[in-house]
Amino acid sequence: MGLQACCVFCGALPRRRRRRRRNDGENKERAKDRSELSPSNWNLFTRLKTLEAATDCFSDKNRLGQGGFGPVYKGVMPDGQLIAVKKLSFNSRQGLKEFINEVKLLLKIQHRNLVSLLGCCTEAGEKMVIYEFLPNCSLDRILFDKSKSSNLLWSERFEIIKGIAKDLLYLHEESPVKVIHRDIKASNILLDAKLNPKISDFGLARLFENDETHVSTFKISGTYGYMAPEYAFHGYLSVKTDVFSFGVLVLEILSGRRNLDRYLRQTWRLSEEGKPLEMMDPSLAEWDSQEASLCIQVGLLCCQVVAADQPDMGSADLMLLSEFSALPRIGWPGVRGRVGKWRTTPSSSMSKMTNTSGMPTSSSGGATSRASTIIDGYEWSKNSISNSFNSEGR
Repeated sequence: MGLQACCVFCGALPRRRRRRRRNDGENKERAKDRSELSPSNWNLFTRLKTLEAATDCFSDKNRLGQGGFGPVYKGVMPDGQLIAVKKLSFNSRQGLKEFINEVKLLLKIQHRNLVSLLGCCTEAGEKMVIYEFLPNCSLDRILFDKSKSSNLLWSERFEIIKGIAKDLLYLHEESPVKVIHRDIKASNILLDAKLNPKISDFGLARLFENDETHVSTFKISGTYGYMAPEYAFHGYLSVKTDVFSFGVLVLEILSGRRNLDRYLRQTWRLSEEGKPLEMMDPSLAEWDSQEASLCIQVGLLCCQVVAADQPDMGSADLMLLSEFSALPRIGWPGVRGRVGKWRTTPSSSMSKMTNTSGMPTSSSGGATSRASTIIDGYEWSKNSISNSFNSEGR
């Protein structure tokens, strides 16, 4: 009995040591994070009392909206500058690590295509990020409000789509560090006075080394409805994660509808039937049919279930500038099957080409029929659940 107890004790020692080392590492990381939040380490640190005065103590009348991590308030600084303050809720899913990540990242990549960071505040247990104020707020507040969306003209929507493409191209290929945003959606696109789009909310963003093409992670973070299937279910993170989200967003801008129910599948089917423009927002009085067809094709190309079939943002940007005389044939979008598995079979459709009117230049009725049959075997798109989440595992 004594020998058995000794063996159990000896076996437990390595586990305790490993647990202790892991806890020590986590404690050191937390201490480092806290030290980084010290006012002496931030040139952009803003006092809490200054923000309280600017926002009238965060009054409801200055509340601009509610984000996934907390409310956003409008404020006026003593010098008259307008600001937007993202005030993280105490029970927010964005913790200390994500808060630091957002501030440090924006300091590295400040650019006219991105929302400008003006400061932060960490007094009294608060975590707040201060941005430039953009008068037209977020895209979703206009796009999904029927009383406002009719005022968003086609020319403005087309420019917003092209602007977002350039913003993502900058993050992926032109910034000092490659950045995968991981949460591209309408509420994270802010509009300035001229409706120029700016990407915001970098709490979930991931930095890549120059030679990194992808990473595998168990921490799946993003928003249902915009997440690429290979990332949502397998933790495979690459630039194509943002490409898929961009495709969904493009189709939302065109239709004025959130990505719900069978939205992706229905849009793909209309395109296959040569009737892509039937998905356009009925509140639009008019649009350029060639430009609209082009945008639908680009959106669907970005939403293909096989990441290798999707264009990168450089190609998507060129497509939107009509630099391609013919676009790749569109494969089916990310659709979940009845048993809950994503379709991952490589598409052969990239060998076929379509023109910008949305009609295939060469296709066989048999191929289209087979694709339609496969799609009909699926009940709904996994990307139909539009809720933000930040999970530590699967």
